[in-house]
Amino acid sequence: MATKTHSTVDLSACANEPIRIPGSIQPHGFLLALDAAGVIVQVSENVAEHLGRTPDALLGSGLHPVLGEQAARQVAAELAKGEVGPRPSYHGAISVGGSNYDLLAHAWDGLTILEFEAVNRQAAADFRHLYPLIGNFLSALHDTDTVEEMSVLAAREIKRVSKYGRVLVYRFDNDGHGHVVAEVRDDEYHAYLHQRFPASDVPSQARELYVTSRIRLIPDADYVPARLVPAHNPLTGQPTDLGPAALRSVSPVHLQYMRNMGTYASMSVSLVIRGKLWGLISCHNAAPSFVPFEARATCEQLAQILALRIESREDNDEYNYRLELRRILVSMLSGLTQGPNFVENMNSVAPQLLRFASASGAAILFEDRLVCYGDAPEEAEIRRLAEWLGANCHSDLFHTDALSSVYPGGAPIKRNASGVLALPISRIHNHYVIWFRPEILHVIDWAGNPHAKAADGDPRAALTPRTSFETWRETVHGTSAPWRPSELEMALEFRTSLLGIVLERAEQMAELAEELGRANKELEAFSYSVSHDLRAPLRHIVGFSDLLLEFETGDASERRVRFLRNIKDSARFAGKLVDDLLSFSQMGRASLRPTLVNMTDLVQACREKLAIEIGDRQIEWEIADLPTVHGDPTFLQLAVYNLLSNAVKYTGPREQARIRVSAEETEAEHLFHVRDNGVGFNKEYAHKLFSVFQRLHRMEDFQGTGIGLANVRRIVERHGGRVWADGAIDGGACFSFSLPRQNSIG
Repeated sequence: MATKTHSTVDLSACANEPIRIPGSIQPHGFLLALDAAGVIVQVSENVAEHLGRTPDALLGSGLHPVLGEQAARQVAAELAKGEVGPRPSYHGAISVGGSNYDLLAHAWDGLTILEFEAVNRQAAADFRHLYPLIGNFLSALHDTDTVEEMSVLAAREIKRVSKYGRVLVYRFDNDGHGHVVAEVRDDEYHAYLHQRFPASDVPSQARELYVTSRIRLIPDADYVPARLVPAHNPLTGQPTDLGPAALRSVSPVHLQYMRNMGTYASMSVSLVIRGKLWGLISCHNAAPSFVPFEARATCEQLAQILALRIESREDNDEYNYRLELRRILVSMLSGLTQGPNFVENMNSVAPQLLRFASASGAAILFEDRLVCYGDAPEEAEIRRLAEWLGANCHSDLFHTDALSSVYPGGAPIKRNASGVLALPISRIHNHYVIWFRPEILHVIDWAGNPHAKAADGDPRAALTPRTSFETWRETVHGTSAPWRPSELEMALEFRTSLLGIVLERAEQMAELAEELGRANKELEAFSYSVSHDLRAPLRHIVGFSDLLLEFETGDASERRVRFLRNIKDSARFAGKLVDDLLSFSQMGRASLRPTLVNMTDLVQACREKLAIEIGDRQIEWEIADLPTVHGDPTFLQLAVYNLLSNAVKYTGPREQARIRVSAEETEAEHLFHVRDNGVGFNKEYAHKLFSVFQRLHRMEDFQGTGIGLANVRRIVERHGGRVWADGAIDGGACFSFSLPRQNSIG
């Protein structure tokens, strides 16, 4: 017999430990792995204890010589049903050599893996109790209102089924820390309710495994692992993946963790919501204790029902919150359209503005005007923040609940601006709507000091983060209430509406200007398109919103979904159109601020900005060494971004997209080229490419507003350069522009 010892754990490798391929199993059962012909090709070394035969004697044989005729015939009949999949399934009770086992089977990496769990009964597992238990649990859940109440009910039932001494339900926060939201325990067990376990307690690879294998049992933390013989999968030559296996051996780090915690048996059941690990139901027992398969299956079913109920509750709460935000948004927009100056109109909707973002303060920065509402930082601090946002944040929205952690000047204003949500309302100028949330001191009760390491000389105490699980209190400074996804989404809708108001104001200012020039003539040229392409989607938003509200209390969920999709599609297109129109109209009037611009760095910044749009597409980038030019960095970045975005979009049908950015020099000019292997275009119509609202491809094939290349032309021409394009249908395209080497721009 092997001797139980506690060796020092190598903690440095804990986070990277290959837990799916431990090379061994827990010894409360044994394992046989069969190839496609039913021949045993791998076994656990403890078959000698269970079957009285050495591993080598079993390898290469069939099931009959190993299990006996009756047991082998029973196993073969179960496998012949074709119900063996990637997750362990139950196939009844098996008697082998006077001992009784539950048979579990799953198929993985070309092997059929049979797991035999030792049990004290001869009959198969009895699942008749499952239906009434689930029925009673569902009835009790129906009478609960909060996640905490639901979790207590689940913990109570799982404790009764598992017969363990303590059951915790905890959820993971955005940082991965586990927060205990429910607990049911015997009196002699330590209480962890409302305490937190640090993210390091459940490494990332363990979280991934919890999503696919949703229940894990360790009946004895002092077990001696039974190695696999041979060590590698004979079919692949690689370590055998035991990720789905019920008997899979666990990390020695975790076993030491259990012993430090005074837990000698544990069972964890995953709570998976929307495909992500929401939390765990963690069961502890002070003494070794085996939970048979029928009890584990019951616990897994209870956990799945709890997860569905939590998801439903969260979705319902989020829906109601979104509806309230939409009501506030409609009220605000109604007030903002009452006069020609939306900044002045903000005064009439200031309470709604703050309530919309659950903020304590807000600021509007527009055309050098700064208007503050509520408890906002000083004007100089806000202007410094806006300058930093303009230099570092290039997306449609910036948000943080810990400003001082990302903004160097955040510490002095953390009292009333630990949380910031900022909407840029211009692509050219630092014009922003900014909301502020105050600092909230968070007092966190940890289950032991998450920062401390034991150093008392005991090898078992080498496990981090702690050997003590006594309550350790920490106060967190510099953070605000977090921003909810619904708040961010509605803020983007508000930005789209503001851009429409700003665009209308820009049109009015253009009509009053004494010198219309080329920019204003083009603005007049697309005024009809503005009224048609922009206002129609906005009318859709209003109409479908009204319909959604009308059917709010009726039984029309499918209609609401259809209306909501129409609203989002229309709003998304309208927002993009408003952005591009506003950018185009401003392009001819804004003053250029020329400086030296490193074009290599600028292209790299544009690539990073395109990361979300690219997603997981495979794009081969080739960026040559580009020169430093004299120009306005903001304008040039917008031009290059439009060209790269076009290349990304029109290489979409390619399995392997290629985009090349290069440059050459003449005596008078820098020449830049953006080439791609996309769908290309008919060269006969190349002259139309850089005109407003000119498209050479159908909207159904490639989304766009037809303004991006017009912006490129305007920017380049204002720098004294020129633009041109070359291409062929299905043969890729090359867009080029030039900038004077000794230029005079304006």
